Amino acid sequence: VQLQACGGGLVQTGGSLRLSCAASGRTVSTYVLGWFRQAPGKEREFVAAIIWSGGTTYHADSVKGRFTISRDNTKNTLILQMNSLKPEDTAVYYCAARTNRIISTRREHYNYWGQGSQVTVSS
Repeated sequence: VQLQACGGGLVQTGGSLRLSCAASGRTVSTYVLGWFRQAPGKEREFVAAIIWSGGTTYHADSVKGRFTISRDNTKNTLILQMNSLKPEDTAVYYCAARTNRIISTRREHYNYWGQGSQVTVSS
């Protein structure tokens, strides 16, 4: 599976951004897809995940109510809508795929990774 992320950029506190991640190479219908982020000097952390078939989602507490993960089946694309952004959301965001239908928040459980996309929130 190849994952190609796009979106991101610079936004002021309280603003919104949308990340997308196109999946190709094989079907992801039996996978879990997720978003992680890594701030400078910090570990990569879980943001949100979705079971591709069925659409069940799970969001980290730090983003719950502000970020929404979804997918576009017709375009095989994963989406992360980020609203009410804060400076602490500044990080490189990565999309990832897990060859399993069970959501996990652990990065070592994900088999495929896209390149990172920088999100910077200015105060």
